[in-house]
Amino acid sequence: MKETTIIEKKKFKKLKDPLLITGLPGIGLIGQVVGRYLVDELKAEKIANVISPHFPHQVFMTKKGGLRIIKNSFYLYRGKTRDIVILLGDIQAMSSVGQYEVAGAILEYSKGLGVKEILSVGGYSTGKIVGEGARRVFAVSTSETLRNRFKKHGVVFGEARGSIVGAAGLIPVLGKIIDIDGTCLMGETHGSYVDAPAAKQIVQIISKYVGIKINLKKLEKRAAESQKILKKVQEEVKKTMEAHMDDSARNVSYIR
Repeated sequence: MKETTIIEKKKFKKLKDPLLITGLPGIGLIGQVVGRYLVDELKAEKIANVISPHFPHQVFMTKKGGLRIIKNSFYLYRGKTRDIVILLGDIQAMSSVGQYEVAGAILEYSKGLGVKEILSVGGYSTGKIVGEGARRVFAVSTSETLRNRFKKHGVVFGEARGSIVGAAGLIPVLGKIIDIDGTCLMGETHGSYVDAPAAKQIVQIISKYVGIKINLKKLEKRAAESQKILKKVQEEVKKTMEAHMDDSARNVSYIR
């Protein structure tokens, strides 16, 4: 295999105004958590697999003694007024060349499905631990129309700084070249742990934006568990800092 290949698992009828949501591994694993949760709660059906020489050259051994290749997968949810295509993945491409090649294959397949809008999900690392109620969801978009739509749901534009590394930014911006508008939603996160509260906020926004009901109970439980862990981390950091300050105070000497 010399290039990224998409293997379709199921044939289906023409889609209704399909939206592509990407949930690949990244900062805080927010995209992956959101994507997997949507697939599970919406009972989306797998329609295709993405395999690529740009993914690591290894396979997973299954519990039944089989083998499974590292891959990305497309899932389909048939909505009443709009269909949703969800892209999940074990991993992203490991090089710049690979990122572009895989993104190109994903976009080509998505355009063939009739996708005209992309919503990628990622995290925006601040390096700070922020309470669930105070968190923001940042975004960037290739379309003024989409920016205005998401602003109505409290999404913050124009305040995030820096660059987006990987598929969350690359897929929407390359999509614009082939007339597919895109938005990247980024949950505010510390960045060094799996952030369920940030994922919950984004799922809520997607639910309102697309106009579908999504049960948040399981994600709320996971978010509550994450908040408990965060509280313990904060307490430990505080103790460490206080101990360090005490040591520093004891070591202070004055020249008389």
